[in-house]
Parts: sequence; C-alpha cells; structure tokens
Amino acid sequence: MRLALTPIFVAVFLMFAGASFAMDKENTLYIDLKDGRVVIEMRPDLAPAHVAQIKKLAREGKYDGVVFHRVIDGFMAQTGDPQGTGSGGMGELLKAEFSKEPHARGVVSMARTSDPNSARSQFFIVFKDSNFLDGQYTVWGKVTSGMEFVDKIKKGAPGSGAVTAPADKMIKVQVAADAK
Repeated sequence: MRLALTPIFVAVFLMFAGASFAMDKENTLYIDLKDGRVVIEMRPDLAPAHVAQIKKLAREGKYDGVVFHRVIDGFMAQTGDPQGTGSGGMGELLKAEFSKEPHARGVVSMARTSDPNSARSQFFIVFKDSNFLDGQYTVWGKVTSGMEFVDKIKKGAPGSGAVTAPADKMIKVQVAADAK
C-alpha cells in the first residue's frame, strides 16, 4: 500500500511545486534589446513604489526607444532618461526604498542623484556583483533570463561610461501581463 501511494504523492507534489514557481506576469518586465529579450522579476516586496512607477511608465510606452546612455564595462548599464543624457527623467520623484538585497549580477536598481529621494525613471543593471552599492540604491528587480543580451549592450568610454551615438536602446518595454 505504501508503495502505491508514493507515485500519487510525487505527482501531487510536482503539480503544486510547479504552480508555486509559475511566473507572476504582473510583476515581470520584458525589455526587448537588439540581441534578444531580457526578463526581469520585479520585487514589489522590496520596493513597491518603484515597481509601481516602472510598470506605469512601461504601460505608457515611455521606455520604448530609450537608450542606454551610460554603460561601464564590468560594472553596469544605465537607461531610463528620455533625453539620453543622464540628466532627465520621467514620473514622480520617489522616496528611497533601500533594502538589504545585495547588488548581485543581474540586479536592477534605481539611479538617482546625491539625494537618496531623487529616483524617477532611470535604472541600471549590474554586470557583476557590486556590493559597494548595497543599502544605497533601491533594488526593484533581477534579470531572470537574457543576461547574455545585457552583456552585449554597447559599452561607453572608460571612466565615465558615456556612450557615443548610436547607443543601444530598449526597443520595447512591457509588463508581461500586457505582452502581445
């Protein structure tokens, strides 16, 4: 009898385990780049206001066509400024939502000025672990697939990371729940 129940138990376990690992489409962001799609798991548990603003801007199409204006080889790729200079932004100013989440490879975090409460629309994706950023920038997501495409983003000048034209851009940005 015990052996007969084992396959049933395993089947039920796998059914529920699969459901718990299903993608939360409302909190998944797609960024289409020239080389492929980047999938980001957004973390409203860490930064609810930041995730809400990212989703709002994505749903309004505000990120579509925006360039990666600052890309430092071995560090990070920054985007989200509609002017493409690093000095602009969209949306409301956001209060910092710092957490203990580490800036590991693929983490997505908000860019800001020296004022911790100055984030708006600019964000960056780290190429490698960058623990010196921990607790100083709002982490709102992590790349779950497509990091190889992030690695191919055109790098900027050594030091400043300023990217000369033509810079790589986010072709289309959408919340997975809205994807067509």
